[in-house]
Amino acid sequence: MGTNNGESHSHGDHDHDHDHDHDHGPFELNDELTIATKDGSELLFKVIGTMEDPDEAKTYAVLVHDDEATGEQEFIVTDTDGNMLEDDALAQEILDEFLLFAEEAGEGEESTS
Repeated sequence: MGTNNGESHSHGDHDHDHDHDHDHGPFELNDELTIATKDGSELLFKVIGTMEDPDEAKTYAVLVHDDEATGEQEFIVTDTDGNMLEDDALAQEILDEFLLFAEEAGEGEESTS
């Protein structure tokens, strides 16, 4: 799983306008979010996980866009309502923790078989 060196959730790359078919509550796994970019195209992101911050009593969603043309993945972090985080450092921290957790979970699955 690759990242774009922390640039994946850069607010300069995307407008904050987004549409999603998820109007019934917080994001859940596999929910989708469409983000309109400044060049007028739209990118479809899918929720691949959530991270809870017990100190802040907040939950964040981690979403990924698979670019089929390049084979690269782009990640963003939102609140559970689909709003991109304004704090880039916090978003990167959440993404890093999520990717580390996912990597460790993957290693644990491999060793049990």
